[in-house]
Amino acid sequence: MPKKILIVDDEPNIVVPLQFLMEQNGYMVDVAYSGEEALEAISRSCPDLMLLDIMLPGIDGFEVCQIVRLNEKWRDIKIIFLTAKGRDVDVAKGMVLGADAYIIKPFSNAEILSRVQSLLEGPG
Repeated sequence: MPKKILIVDDEPNIVVPLQFLMEQNGYMVDVAYSGEEALEAISRSCPDLMLLDIMLPGIDGFEVCQIVRLNEKWRDIKIIFLTAKGRDVDVAKGMVLGADAYIIKPFSNAEILSRVQSLLEGPG
């Protein structure tokens, strides 16, 4: 059964190539363009991993991460922040809130894919 990835970003120029990349590598992909849409998508079909932007309309990525980590049923979802917020304080906040990884835009496809695969497939 293919792993499910939820891409949460309000910029189609980020979402479209990411979705293509993930689907080309055998993942099922769902997309949300806001924090609220992300939470609806998670409750509809719990993804294995989320690529989560921080700067979103409505509920931001930090809040989405916090809500996911506080929900018993969603705790195992892997979260990779994928954001332009690259200051040390932002990275630290993301990791404290429970992110599994933090990638700063612009990013390479190889870096994203490598992180996703290592989190979903585990070691060896």
